Amino acid sequence: MGRIELHRLTKHYGTVTAVEDLGVTLDSGTITGFLGANGAGKSTTLRMLLGLTRPTSGRATIDGFEYADLRSPARVVGAMTDPDVFHPRRSARDSLRVLARVSRIHERRVDEVLELVGLGDAAPRRTGGFSMGMRQRLGLASALLGDPETLILDEPANGLDPAGVLWLRRLVRGLAAEGRTVLVSSHLLAELAQTVDDVMVIDRGRLIIHGSMTELFDTTASDSLEDLFFGLIQKGQP
Repeated sequence: MGRIELHRLTKHYGTVTAVEDLGVTLDSGTITGFLGANGAGKSTTLRMLLGLTRPTSGRATIDGFEYADLRSPARVVGAMTDPDVFHPRRSARDSLRVLARVSRIHERRVDEVLELVGLGDAAPRRTGGFSMGMRQRLGLASALLGDPETLILDEPANGLDPAGVLWLRRLVRGLAAEGRTVLVSSHLLAELAQTVDDVMVIDRGRLIIHGSMTELFDTTASDSLEDLFFGLIQKGQP
């Protein structure tokens, strides 16, 4: 299925509210762009969805389960949140082998995903010598390792050259066409507009709008994703 559901999700850090009463459902086969200014609560939301931060109240579920309750997390959800998590003295292939072993994924899948992200020839190289774009590709390979139905990608285009960005767009759209649910958080609005089906915008921890790109452009009279985003954020300013 790959359904992502946020049920009145709230997170307080002392007197600071990072996320407040966030509720949304993302269905399979769609790519949703997750937008918000720095400090809007995007990272906190993703951390709660991935079980890295405990909500103050509410729930974040994938296929009806909180991340901690998934029996085989890597086979259900693939996450790309930080490209710098790999040991610099370990090869790309060995880095993924470790993850595959922990998740009980057959080792042949390692070379499959390395080829898929364009790192087949770089598989024996140490990751410490990788460019930012190559580390991004390796992070995406790790997210795809378990062949999950749900993908959560945080700034996946960072460090990619124009050809890499085009490749990423086609890959993500292909994954959604297979029926997967893809949630993409990014500040690259022009690129996101060419990739996503739906848009979800939060500001100061609260959901501002969620809907299809076509519907939102019609209802807000926006000509671009930039116009839509900045128009919504400015309306929410005191």
